[in-house]
Amino acid sequence: MSRGLCQRVNSCRSAWILSAFVFAVNVIDVDAYSCHEVRTAFQLRQVGPPQRVPETPGRDVDLMVCKHQGPSCCTRKMEESYQLAVKRETLHNIQSYSYELEHLISGHADAFQDMFQYLLSFSQGHLSSLLEGTYSSLSRQALPHVNQLFSSLSLYIRGANVSAEASIHQFYNSLFPLVYTRLINPGLEGGVMMGSETDDCLRMIRQDVNPFGPHPGVMAKELAGALGVGRRLGLALEEGLEVMNATEHVSMSKECVKGLVKMVYCSHCRGLTLIKPCVGYCLNVMRGCLASMSELDQPWRRYTTLLEQLTHAMAGHHSLELALLGVRGYVNEALLYAQLHGPLITATVDKVCGLSTEEPTNMPPTSPEVTTSTSTVAPSPPPPSAAPSQRLPEQWHGQLAHLRSSFPLKPSKNNKHSLRTLSREFLMYLQRYKSFFAALPEMLCEGENVVDDSTCWSGDEVVESYAGRVVGNGLHAQRQNPEVKVRGPNPTLAEVKERLELFNEETQDMFPQLGQMEAWDELGSGEAEEGSTTDCDDEDGCQASGDGQDQTSHTETSSEGKSIGRQPGRDRPHENPSKPPSVKVIGGSQSDSWARPWSLALLFAALCLQWTLY
Repeated sequence: MSRGLCQRVNSCRSAWILSAFVFAVNVIDVDAYSCHEVRTAFQLRQVGPPQRVPETPGRDVDLMVCKHQGPSCCTRKMEESYQLAVKRETLHNIQSYSYELEHLISGHADAFQDMFQYLLSFSQGHLSSLLEGTYSSLSRQALPHVNQLFSSLSLYIRGANVSAEASIHQFYNSLFPLVYTRLINPGLEGGVMMGSETDDCLRMIRQDVNPFGPHPGVMAKELAGALGVGRRLGLALEEGLEVMNATEHVSMSKECVKGLVKMVYCSHCRGLTLIKPCVGYCLNVMRGCLASMSELDQPWRRYTTLLEQLTHAMAGHHSLELALLGVRGYVNEALLYAQLHGPLITATVDKVCGLSTEEPTNMPPTSPEVTTSTSTVAPSPPPPSAAPSQRLPEQWHGQLAHLRSSFPLKPSKNNKHSLRTLSREFLMYLQRYKSFFAALPEMLCEGENVVDDSTCWSGDEVVESYAGRVVGNGLHAQRQNPEVKVRGPNPTLAEVKERLELFNEETQDMFPQLGQMEAWDELGSGEAEEGSTTDCDDEDGCQASGDGQDQTSHTETSSEGKSIGRQPGRDRPHENPSKPPSVKVIGGSQSDSWARPWSLALLFAALCLQWTLY
């Protein structure tokens, strides 16, 4: 009996020892590691207060995202903190990649506008100097109209609701009364009562009388075309900034946030704070989260192509610079036309506005105003008497020829801040961002964010390689995404895409010839062009660029259409070195003067230098 009792006691004791051993094993399994490293990462990455992290892993934790069998260092509160943190971190990473692109757009938008305003200011000073130096009798009254013209053009190129062509025609309308009473009939103001009604009549009939010939229309067409391209480029850069601002603050869906938490932080719940996601796994998550943003790829590529084409059209052949610098020539030619056709204009105005412009028969008609400070133009004899209805004598054309002389140019190889240089720099940087929205998921899944080695995190466990299918970009491709469910497009980004596509269509409709313009052959080789100019002193008389290999003779056109040749090999246009150089009279049209090939590459550099002398 005692032996049986003893056997029962021994078996009970053995069962108790076994139970105690199993319990100890379970306790050791739970306490095999602490959550100290998880708490440290939680604190360093500023996910939330470290008190939310337990000291040791717990069992049967009710988690929503990071579910797995076994002990876990995560809680529901930690998951909520992880969701906020991963949204913040992802948006920060997107902004870090888009910052340079946004800075490129905003910086060059400001730089282009500054350059536009500088060119407008220079052209305004250029025209004002013509009026003050050559047409002094009307300059004081005409300068306010000049200021108004360039103020309107400045607003136009900044995108305001102003018409460039209407502003130019309004300028000539306001200029006509001054020209009529001070150039065509300089004694009219003293002999006839001039008032606001008379000025209004002259302004109203200006386009019908056409006292300035074709020059106002040609000037309006050329300026509106060149400034219109610059205006559209400025508006395009503003549109690009709006796109970037919208994408930087895009909201993320719940499925996206869960996928990001699972990729970035669920490994922490198992104490694996150093493991990195697999590359393919990361691409699936990011392409799912950025599916709507990737839909901007095609309109963005079209948008950047239009930016390139607008820049080429504006600065590729100095179009904007030449148009603005040609204002002086157009106004000058218009005033010359009015003087040369004064009798016919007077007769027409007298019939319409009822002005009496009869002159004593013993006095010749007043000759066109000529003010010159150069000693190279010999004074012409007084013109013979002529009836008001007759055309002016041919010798008057020679007297007026020096007024058509082009602005003296002097190259400077030290100037590198031209519109062409700025445009070339912009295009060079723009090339990097044509595929920005398609490449963004790849950029977020490179570097230290992922690993492509034998051990990486797949969202559920540590694996040697990601076994899932890697999908492409765009909403359609996400149907096969195993990591993130995409239920539809983001409404904000869908609106941005629609607006960008509309802007592209409007730009193409406004400038249908953009795609047919030639791109710069020397794109990216600005140093060669800038350094190809030679230093010239004021007495050199050199106006050609290059290294001296081109020894062709310089040819100028006289007012009679004859060629005035300069023999090659001469350094100065004058033979007496003791005399100061004089500007040779050029009687050709202003457009012919500016169209010379040698002036294109050096134009703006010389103008910057000349502007500093004012």
